[in-house]
Amino acid sequence: MATTDPDFPTPEYLARLERTRAEMEKRGLDLLVCVDPSNMHWLTGYDGWSFYVHQAVILGMEGEPVWWGRAMDALGAMRTVFMSDEAIAGYDDSYVQNPEKHPMSILGQLIEGRFPNARRIGVELDNYYYSAAAHAALQEALPNCRFFDQVGLVNWQRTCKSPEEMVYIRRAARIVEAMHQRIVEVAEPGMPKNMLVAEIFKQGIAGADGEWGDYPAIMPMAPSGMDATAPHLTWDGTPLTSGVPTFFEIAGVHRRYHAPQARTLFLGEVPDKYLAAEEAVLEATEAALRMARPGNRAEDVANAFNMTLNARGFMKEGRVGYAVGLSYPPDWGERTISFRPGDQAILQPGMVFHFMPALWLDDGGIEITEPILITEDGVECLCSTPAKLFVK
Repeated sequence: MATTDPDFPTPEYLARLERTRAEMEKRGLDLLVCVDPSNMHWLTGYDGWSFYVHQAVILGMEGEPVWWGRAMDALGAMRTVFMSDEAIAGYDDSYVQNPEKHPMSILGQLIEGRFPNARRIGVELDNYYYSAAAHAALQEALPNCRFFDQVGLVNWQRTCKSPEEMVYIRRAARIVEAMHQRIVEVAEPGMPKNMLVAEIFKQGIAGADGEWGDYPAIMPMAPSGMDATAPHLTWDGTPLTSGVPTFFEIAGVHRRYHAPQARTLFLGEVPDKYLAAEEAVLEATEAALRMARPGNRAEDVANAFNMTLNARGFMKEGRVGYAVGLSYPPDWGERTISFRPGDQAILQPGMVFHFMPALWLDDGGIEITEPILITEDGVECLCSTPAKLFVK
């Protein structure tokens, strides 16, 4: 039998399968091939750093899902999935990164053998882990099947978190609180940026409140000064300096569940325009969070934020938040709901978001962001980190 340390009890996984199969039936599918490691994990519990090779979870309309991947990783599947060993299948290592043959041909054989009546197959076409070559090889291996793009099918089943999932997200929130506290404790002018990031990683992996920290799906974003005018720069070895902003967009992680949060640090005196930006962002955040409640639409949150921010003389391009939860590199977002104009998704209790009201100005950036939970009657900020610029 499989795992010795399951993340969730078997009934939780069975409920997830039932929910996913109901959606498959609505869409007229016989079979679903999931290659997104987050979806693989959510459906089966599989956890391993093996997503650089071809792997999948195959879900039919009945019976156990099948984990399929590199044969040596099948041992990891036996340690982590909730299914029986008979639901685990591996392919020979000669198929790994071999331009002469593709492992998707083996997957085709497996589907023919285990799901002989499957003719309408859903695949995650627009996914980081599903290449054009993989799709072509699978089509060639199953010439009598029709393929349908079902990217997001499983992701949307994940939007409302179970009480068991929220236990892990709350642990992740405690970890990111400790990470930000550590930044303020040790940062000082002249400290090489990489040494500060080393402290961030140390705290993140050490965890908090006796709970261990997992690796994040995104590396710490920690740009300073003009580098902070861009949203997605990481770090280098230059020393911290006074009088310029450094924002830290990081996440606490526990059992692959993320709680992202960002804060901005000034060493020394804060320029007046950043104090004005801080005040505007915090006022707009309050307006936005008043709209983050069940029954409202995702765009209502964005519109409230942008209207308030614009009235204070600031503009933000892009969305102001997105759904988060379980994830693997290269992204901690769930790739479903976004807080932006036009997103008509209805907010429901149990949804978790990274509320991300970041501003990038002409000489730096300011990020004061929060992981939030939609509750039965409103919203909960999952972290107690002070919502302000950090000044030291």
